[in-house]
Amino acid sequence: MSGSGVTRAEYCVLACAEAWRGDGEILASAMATVSVLGARLARLTFAPDLLLTDGEALLMGDVPAMGSGSRLTEGWLPYRQHLAMVATGKRHVMMGASQIDRHGNQNISCIGDWERPTRQLLGMRGAPANTLNNPTSYWIPRHSAKVFVERVDLVCGVGYDRAAAAGPSASRFHELRRVVSDLGAFDFSTPDRGMRLRSLHPGVTVDQVAGATGFALAVPDEVPYTREPTDEELRLIRTVLDPRNLRDREVRA
Repeated sequence: MSGSGVTRAEYCVLACAEAWRGDGEILASAMATVSVLGARLARLTFAPDLLLTDGEALLMGDVPAMGSGSRLTEGWLPYRQHLAMVATGKRHVMMGASQIDRHGNQNISCIGDWERPTRQLLGMRGAPANTLNNPTSYWIPRHSAKVFVERVDLVCGVGYDRAAAAGPSASRFHELRRVVSDLGAFDFSTPDRGMRLRSLHPGVTVDQVAGATGFALAVPDEVPYTREPTDEELRLIRTVLDPRNLRDREVRA
């Protein structure tokens, strides 16, 4: 917890929310507690036009607390229509990553050699299509050199280097917006599209991030801290969106 009383998890929620700033009327898809809270916080504050789903087939007209069902249905979003939104770029997804490298290549399929992996994970899922067709961000709750690696064992989500090498058909709509971890926020605003340290969560140092990263990060001369939440944002996180404090189960600091 920072000197202001804001927890690390709450900074992470805020950093995830900021990934959707300025997106307008687009589907915000998130897949973990903190990233879902981020999308819902953005919807309730600076991004009111975001579309949210119940995780199945409905667009929600309200913004319920984590673990509670929606009471207002805004629309019907069957799987085939969801896929059409992905293909037309009308979604910004925040996925997870078992491994991610400096150019944003992501692995959620296996650890070790593909022909005989030491760990079998989710599989490719929709990661290739997500990264080539709509804005993509990542939420990683445990920042370590085992996750932030020099080279992923298998490419699922496509990074900037591979998208560029594949040509315009892959790079035309490719955009990796943000990576958020329990240590800070990152982007790819560098000449070679390598990962850059965008902000540190209060209480974290540059050396701590560098030591937990398996490749050389781009680090500006002055790295800002993740911004402080407003009183209203804190109220929404603590009393409206996550009164059961599920966020602290995902982020421990």
